Amino acid sequence: MPSSLSLGLTVFIVLLAWVYDLFNGMNDAANAIATTISTRALRPTQAIALARTMNILGALVTTRVATTIGRGIIKPEAMTMAIVVSALVGAASWAWLCTYYGIPISITHSLVGGMIGAGLVAGGPGVLVPVGLFKVAWGLVLSPVAGLVAGYLLMVALAWAAHRTSPARANRFFRGGQVLSAMFMAFSHGSNDTQNAMGIITAALVAGGFLSHFQVPLWVMLGSALWMGIGTQLGGWRVIRTLGVRLGKLEPVHGFAAEVSSGAVILGATLLGVPISTTHVITSAVMGVGATKRLSAVRWGVAMDIVLTWIFTFPGSALIAAFTYYAARAITG
Repeated sequence: MPSSLSLGLTVFIVLLAWVYDLFNGMNDAANAIATTISTRALRPTQAIALARTMNILGALVTTRVATTIGRGIIKPEAMTMAIVVSALVGAASWAWLCTYYGIPISITHSLVGGMIGAGLVAGGPGVLVPVGLFKVAWGLVLSPVAGLVAGYLLMVALAWAAHRTSPARANRFFRGGQVLSAMFMAFSHGSNDTQNAMGIITAALVAGGFLSHFQVPLWVMLGSALWMGIGTQLGGWRVIRTLGVRLGKLEPVHGFAAEVSSGAVILGATLLGVPISTTHVITSAVMGVGATKRLSAVRWGVAMDIVLTWIFTFPGSALIAAFTYYAARAITG
């Protein structure tokens, strides 16, 4: 039977994971709705409500990404409560910091970075799972490229298809279409990112002796979906402004193309069980559709700031988690 200490730690980890999930929703609210708000396809309150609902529904699609997070980064036999706590503190701290300053980041990679940092301090490179890390690595590299290329190509195709349509009529059409594309993007986002909290909570349940094998319980799925939805409802408005306004001026057709292309890339990764950065994908897609007008239509200075933050996400969250591990180990025993 799990001890009372294990029970207390597990409850703490569940709450901490859902705080991380809250920040996830706040930072990533921009992914689904920033372009929709910037093109005035929906009012902010409407867009937030839509994103919240579709994020929750998307979270219930599959648990393949949760399995990668829970079993594919740290070896299951090496996973301890101290590692889980440290990883979550590192990820949540980095997520809060970047959300506060309005910087769209990869919340997924902040968690993976936290797990790697805590795992290396706890047991060295031998506790890491090479296959899982490779899956994360190729998702890290390929997903923004896929978003950029898919956004560019879809925008070119839409421009060719609508070249005989007046700009006013095209704007009306795609402004309406953005409601559907934003729903698709939010659903895809929920299907991938919500599983981060599911995976780490389930790993803690196994480590604490509350589960005999890794299988995400229904209450974990529902709770993680709910807290992601609450975070989306609160919204990270500074991040929304960065992605929807500062990165480049968008028309409805650009928003539609960015949302559809990035949603397709994200959903494809989810079905493959690859935890990717939904932020990387939508940001790259916005760059891709913006570049079809002219390269100067994208504010590359802002884009460079975002990319630099992406680069520092892994080491930033890993360092916080590594330092936290010593305190967490002393508490957990």
